Amino acid sequence: MSSATITRTSVDVDGLPASYLTVAGVDGLADRPPALLLHGTYWSRVWLPVLADLAAAGLRPLAVDLPGLGQSAGELDAESATVPALSAWVRRFAAAVGADEPLRVAGHDIGGAVAQHLAAGGGAEVARLALVNSVTYDSWPVPGVERFRDPEVVAATSVEELLAARRTAVTAALGRPATEEEISEYLAPWRSRRVGRSWMALAGAADSRYTLDLVPALRDSETPKLLVWGEDDGFQGIAYAERFAEEMPHTELVRVPNAGHIPMENDAKAVATALSAFFAPDGA
Repeated sequence: MSSATITRTSVDVDGLPASYLTVAGVDGLADRPPALLLHGTYWSRVWLPVLADLAAAGLRPLAVDLPGLGQSAGELDAESATVPALSAWVRRFAAAVGADEPLRVAGHDIGGAVAQHLAAGGGAEVARLALVNSVTYDSWPVPGVERFRDPEVVAATSVEELLAARRTAVTAALGRPATEEEISEYLAPWRSRRVGRSWMALAGAADSRYTLDLVPALRDSETPKLLVWGEDDGFQGIAYAERFAEEMPHTELVRVPNAGHIPMENDAKAVATALSAFFAPDGA
């Protein structure tokens, strides 16, 4: 694994480049089990701290930027930003990168709703479902996202105002002191008006019915499920994870102490260890 490097590349989905993070310099990478890593109201940067360890565990990590977000091309609107639409797009992305079903998929934040939809409502075959400080039940949208469901707020929001709002959210989500360089790196995509519009479309489409409607199917699901949760998350409280673990069959909860909404940034080793064991090539 010493020769492996984290790299960003892209693949065409619906005729547009979809950007994703993976690893390079690994023999036989294309033959390894893919692990799809989905972001929510952030971007693929949230998965960066765990990619090398997932690769070291024998996986092919694929941390994709959803369309119009991060460094992916395109632009989301009210219809394409919904959880079902994004779930369908992820299936097309998976096919484009040769990630055959059944899928190993992990979702963070709203990406967790997309992952749940893939497993329980999207018609995909999912071998293993991992949720990392994900939205569940009626836990979302949180106030900082919900305000962008108002078209007047969206119309009145400048790039500078959106950057300021995201700075506040990112600073809180990191759950630790962060350098200006780190924060600027997280904020980089939102300097684009196109990405800002896509993000506000994602926020506008945020609706807890997409997770609430999946509850019956998840209760009936035999798919192994893993919850990895920063215990100090101020956005998606661990009480929701505890409820999910209690109600959904074949679910394990791994707590990450002293970690916030993006536990990969607080204890990357703990998150990577849990995901690696769950997604291990001989684990499904």
